Amino acid sequence: QKEELLRAVEQAFAFDRLRREEDGILKAIRARVDSLTAREREVMAMVTAGLLNKQIAGELNLSEITVKLHRRHMMEKMQAGSLAELVRMCERVKEPSWPGTPA
Repeated sequence: QKEELLRAVEQAFAFDRLRREEDGILKAIRARVDSLTAREREVMAMVTAGLLNKQIAGELNLSEITVKLHRRHMMEKMQAGSLAELVRMCERVKEPSWPGTPA
């Protein structure tokens, strides 16, 4: 019986440690999102929705070079090594993607 109680306490501590780690990760991602400019956030939403730079440029009435610049800054600020990593981060913090995603 003591072993069961000890096991339950250990599991509770392990669960709490995992929850705290996850909270820390989510806070870090949210801080990165909050560091983005409004335009970088728009670009991120469109990129994570699957739009190409050319499509984003058309939607935002920007040059493709300007979109690439915003995209590069956004990826650096988000510390994302790939688009897949960026999408996972956005999903974790429930950051919305662009609502006008083509079907």
